[in-house]
Amino acid sequence: MGSTGLRFYGHCVAMFLLQMITPSSEQFTVTGSEGPFLAPLGGTLELSCQLSPPQNAQHMEIRWFRNHYTQPVHLYRDGKDLHGETTSKYVERTELLKDAIGEGIVTLRILSVTVDDDGPYHCVFKDGDFYEEHITEVKVTAVNLRVQIHLHPPNTKGLIVECHSGGWFPRPLIEWRDDRGKVIPAASKSHSQDGDKLFIMKTTLLVKDSSSQKVICCFQNPLTGQEQRTSVVLSDAFFSWNKIWKTILGIILSVMVFSIMVSSSQLCYRRKRSWYTCTVPWAIGILIMVFSVLVVVGVMLWMHMKKRVPVSDAHFELDTLWLEDISVILCTLMVSATMLISYVYFRLR
Repeated sequence: MGSTGLRFYGHCVAMFLLQMITPSSEQFTVTGSEGPFLAPLGGTLELSCQLSPPQNAQHMEIRWFRNHYTQPVHLYRDGKDLHGETTSKYVERTELLKDAIGEGIVTLRILSVTVDDDGPYHCVFKDGDFYEEHITEVKVTAVNLRVQIHLHPPNTKGLIVECHSGGWFPRPLIEWRDDRGKVIPAASKSHSQDGDKLFIMKTTLLVKDSSSQKVICCFQNPLTGQEQRTSVVLSDAFFSWNKIWKTILGIILSVMVFSIMVSSSQLCYRRKRSWYTCTVPWAIGILIMVFSVLVVVGVMLWMHMKKRVPVSDAHFELDTLWLEDISVILCTLMVSATMLISYVYFRLR
C-alpha cells in the first residue's frame, strides 16, 4: 500500500516537471473586428486584429488571406511587407498599419473596394511553429440613387409600367406600392449583373384600371436598409382603351340591331303586316344576332383567357397587338355575317 502511494506521488512529480520544461501550445490568441463588416463600394476598408495577451509582434509572420492560405491578401515577414507574394487582385491596394505592432495590434487597409472584396478575411499571427487566426466577414454594399420608370403604350390588357435600376450590391429587394403604402404584386421581376458584378434590376407592373392613381417603385439594400424610390401618377387618359372598346362594341351592336330592324321591317311590309304584330321575324332576327354575338365573344374570351406570352416576355406587347387585331377582324366578320344571314333569310321568307 505504501509502495503504491509512493509510485503515484513520483508519477505526479514527473508530470509536473515535464510540463515545466515543455513550452505551452497556447502562447496567445488572436481577436479582431467582429463581423459582418460593411464596406461601401469604392471606399476604403480597414480590418484590425490583435494578440491577446498583448505582446510584440514585430518578429512574427502576419498573413491576411481570403480562401487560400498560399494566396495572401497581404504578407508581413521578417520585419517587412512582402508585396511580391500578394495575390494579383490586391497588388498596390493593401497597406498594413503597424503603429501599434509592439503591442500586437495591426490593421489591414484595402483601397478602392470592389465587389470581389466581399467575403471572409483570415488574419494569422505565426510565431515559429505556433499560429492563431481570426476571421472577419466583410459585406460590400452599393446603392444606386437613380431609379427609372418607363410607361409602355396602353393596350387592351392594361398599362405596363416598367421600373429598372442598376449598380446595386448585393441584390436589392424590390416591390411596388400604391399611394397608401400597400404592396402591389408585380407582374414580373428579373435581374442580371454587369461587368463589375453589380446587379441590374427590372420589374414590371400590369395596371388594368385607374383605381391606383399613383404607383411607387421601391428598391432596398438588404444589408444597410437604404431605400431608393420613384413614383408615377396614372391618369384616366392611360386607360382610354377601355372606353374605345366599349364604343366599338356599342357601334357593332347598333349596326346589327339596325340591320335586323330593316330586314324585319321589309319582310313585314311585303306581307302587309304591322311591325307591331310581326313578331316572328323579329324573334328570328334577335336569335341570329344573339347567336353571332355568343360565338364571336366566346372565341375572343378563349383567346384572351388562354395563357399566352407572359408580361416579362419582350414579345408581350406584340402578342397583345395581335389579339387586338384578331378581335377587330372577328367583330367585323360578325357584323358582316349577321347582316348577310339576316338579309338572305328575310329575302327568302
